[in-house]
Formats: sequence, structure tokens, C-alpha cells
Amino acid sequence: MNDKVYIFRLNLDWNLLKTVSKIDRFDASWSGIEKREGQSLKHLKNIATVRSVGASTRIEGSKMSNEEVKALLSNLEIKKIEERDAQEVVGYFEVLKLISENYNEIEITESNIKNLHNLLMKHSDKDQWHKGEYKKHSNAVEATLPDGTKQIIFQTTNAGFETEDAMRKLIEWYNSETEIHPLVKSAIFSYEFVSIHPFQDGNGRLSRLLTTLLLLKNGYKWIQYVSFEHEIESRKNEYYQKLRHCQAQRPNEDITEWISFFFSALLNIQEQLMKKLEVKGVKAKLSPKEKSILTYIETNPGSKSGEIAKKLNIPNPTVKRLLKKLLNENLIEKYGIGAGTNYSIK
Repeated sequence: MNDKVYIFRLNLDWNLLKTVSKIDRFDASWSGIEKREGQSLKHLKNIATVRSVGASTRIEGSKMSNEEVKALLSNLEIKKIEERDAQEVVGYFEVLKLISENYNEIEITESNIKNLHNLLMKHSDKDQWHKGEYKKHSNAVEATLPDGTKQIIFQTTNAGFETEDAMRKLIEWYNSETEIHPLVKSAIFSYEFVSIHPFQDGNGRLSRLLTTLLLLKNGYKWIQYVSFEHEIESRKNEYYQKLRHCQAQRPNEDITEWISFFFSALLNIQEQLMKKLEVKGVKAKLSPKEKSILTYIETNPGSKSGEIAKKLNIPNPTVKRLLKKLLNENLIEKYGIGAGTNYSIK
């Protein structure tokens, strides 16, 4: 069915509705999972936070790996933040933490969005002149290529009155619209925010943070235990391609492609979360020897059975038998053949 939603055209076909239904069915069972998996979820949230911070800043050109991000965030009190990438990482982490802890109290207003941008740019030396304020100069959506150069994806709303008016209308629509499904509303808000590009810099990062905020406020609490940002990073080319294709029709464009991409990203990370929880359940049933072998492989990827046997003081035939069981449980992967056979975490 072709519909006019906000200022866009949207074809809500059966495939899109089926995806929404899948996402919501999982969401309906989440409260029970949350109670059952309490301790496991804390661990998953820590992992997801590092992956989200690392991925979202790398999309915009940061070079920091997840390991470097984790090391930085674990030493914030004693480390002076001087490098540009580190400044962006810490800013993103602080806003993500604020949203995770206070999403119920953060209303969708221009003032709050500006405050989030101010905090996002708090540690960035070069962004002090514009943080927390709408852009003074026109900008564009840019992709950072592997060699560090920028490629313009599309032009955005002009600075000044046009940006102020567009943001006011978007927020008024979001807060007054009551009939559209919250996932559709969230996807539209994310798309239009990036299209407006209201701030001088940091719009991509803030759009992903706002997406998390909107999903949490609409009850999709599982989003904080898996990384939406990592999914976008892994599909970066597709992400920009969908934005560019929809933008080419502006104004009053058909954004069905974007909505489909947004939903598929959510469904993918939801499925990833379900698999992680299943693995947690399997791990809980492992014997002490199986757990010790799994832990060793986790910290020593590429381990061979003889090495594992020697380090853990377990007979090699026993190690080989338990490795086969871990493979069958889909907890580890096997590489190579013969004497070169080695194992890593799935």
C-alpha cells in the first residue's frame, strides 16, 4: 500500500510488515528473557557498548579498533584525552551512557538534541566553536574512504532558517504522530535528521545515538545489548547507497528503500542477540574442562590441540574429544587440516 507519511512516500508492503511483526514478536518476549539472563546481559551490554562506540566513530573516519576503544574507556580517569579519535570515542561513550541510563527522562526536543550534541563534542578541541548549536555554514553528507579522503553522498538542508524550520517541523511531527508504528517513526526520524544534517559536524554519530534513544523510549530495550552501530558499519556501502538513492528524489521522496534497510538492520542484530543468548545457555551447561578449553581458545585464537593439552594439563585424546563436542555445539571453529589444525571462537 502506498502511503504519505510525514513529507515522504512509503510503500508498506507485506515484506516490510512481516519484518516489523518478527521484530515485535521478539520484543514481546524480552521482559522474560531479561529476568532470566540478568548477569549475562551485563556482559553483553559491556561488549555492545565498546562495539557501538568503536563502529560509530570509525564510520566517520576514526582509526581506533575495538581493543583500543576498550583500553581507552577503562582508563578514562587517568588518561588525558589529546588525540582527535580518542576525543570522539569518549564523547560518543558519554552520550550513549547518558541515554542508556536516562532515556525515559530525555524528551525529543530541540533543546535536548542540542544538549546531546554539546556533550558529544565536549572533548573535541576543533568543535568547541559550534557544539550544541545548529550549523552556521552549509554542509554535506560525506563518506570517509579507506585512504582517508571524503566523498560527498548528497547535499543537505541549507544553514540558517531552513535548518531551524526543518528541525522544528520534524520534532513537532514526531511528538504529535500517534497512528504510525514506532519503528516506522524512528526510521523516518533517523533518515530526515541525516538529510537535514542540522549541526556543523557529528550528525552521523548523533543520528545513531538518537536512533538508540528513540528505540529505547518506544520499549525496544534489547537494543542496548547488541550493536546497531556495528551493523551499520558492516553494511556501510549499502547504508550510503540507500541514503543517496532516496535523496536523489528529494523533496517528497519515496523512502521505502531506507525503511527496508533500517528494519533489516534491526532484524539482523536481533537475531545476533538471540544467538548470543543461546550460546550463553550452552556455555552454562559445559563441564569445567570444556569451559577451561573454551576460555583458553578465546584468549589464544588459532590454538592447536597439543598446545591446549600441554597448557591445561589435560590428556591430548581428551582435548580432541572435547574439541569435537565444542565444534558440534557451534562454540568454536576449526581451521586447517592435519598437523596444521587449529581452533578459534565462533
